[in-house]
Amino acid sequence: MRLKVIGCSGGIGGNLRTTSLLLDHDVLIDAGTGVGDLDLEQLARIDHIFVTHSHLDHVASIPFMVDTVGAMRSQPLTVHALPETIADLKQHLFNWKLWPDFTQIPSHDRPLLRFSPVTLGCGVTISNRTVTPVPADHVVPAVGYALDSGAGSLVFTGDTCSNDALWCAVNDIVNLRYLIIETAFSDAERELAIRAKHLCPSLLMEQLAMLKQHPEIFITHLKPGEGDKIMREISAGASPWRPKMLLHHQVFEF
Repeated sequence: MRLKVIGCSGGIGGNLRTTSLLLDHDVLIDAGTGVGDLDLEQLARIDHIFVTHSHLDHVASIPFMVDTVGAMRSQPLTVHALPETIADLKQHLFNWKLWPDFTQIPSHDRPLLRFSPVTLGCGVTISNRTVTPVPADHVVPAVGYALDSGAGSLVFTGDTCSNDALWCAVNDIVNLRYLIIETAFSDAERELAIRAKHLCPSLLMEQLAMLKQHPEIFITHLKPGEGDKIMREISAGASPWRPKMLLHHQVFEF
């Protein structure tokens, strides 16, 4: 299993791209602005998108993607998400006002897009790869995802704040090799992080104290312009952990 980071920033500007991870050649975990860097052939090969939640920085490329390559494909693009997230995408995005409803184009019987609901803890297996929703706590219904190749696992938390249920799920993964976890704000904005249901370095340390596994840890969703500051604060309090900044184009194999 090969996972490539094509977007991992909390915003845009310069070379920054919002959240999206490409699993092998055919699966996306979230579909932020980084998807736009893929060429037409790469876009057309993607069959599944697993969405953590409905916020624009995680779904922005889905409308453009299905419009661009939907007709080049022999089957609908499948978006996997919580039922609440699917409802939000239908009501607020694919609603004929912001974007056409591609679940009805070219017809109800032959759509270019379809939705598939996910359930916490219930894995979806695609060609011997299992993608399992894990708990997240955000301002809208949200999940993270555990990716399991059989030989190893990676957990991507998505957007979350303090979340005991996440660690119960993570600590049960015996072959965990990598943990990608968000830290969107610096400690100077701890109260804003709590209100927005994100993490800051001090909250991150409180969460990592519940981790009983020993994966490599990578930090994502850093606020543009504050990445270095946030990472310095994390490094100052990370013992015994040594989290690293997740990098654009970084590749994980497991």
